[in-house]
Amino acid sequence: MNRICMMEEVPEREARSFELSDGNTIFVTQRDGAFYAYQNLCPHLQVELEFLENQFLDRDQEYIECSSHGALFVVETGECISGPCQGESLEKVGISVHSDGGIYLTEE
Repeated sequence: MNRICMMEEVPEREARSFELSDGNTIFVTQRDGAFYAYQNLCPHLQVELEFLENQFLDRDQEYIECSSHGALFVVETGECISGPCQGESLEKVGISVHSDGGIYLTEE
């Protein structure tokens, strides 16, 4: 099992990026006690989403926002609801939260 981080490293309505051993970068965000992980790549321009480190959410911390063109994505599904990639989705990363408080990659 590959542990990404501990639950306390990702506060509610915030997001954190992590580099995986294969060189890919993902981010994990928390909403209402549930954790979601996505590849750090916009489906429109294939660029990283954040402008500043760990700044993945919009001003109201309601949606994931691409800093390149302002596309908005639903936290729970990764679906783009506003912007040039509307109808597309972020690439979800399989994770599970274990009793030790760790967030782990799941084999997919």
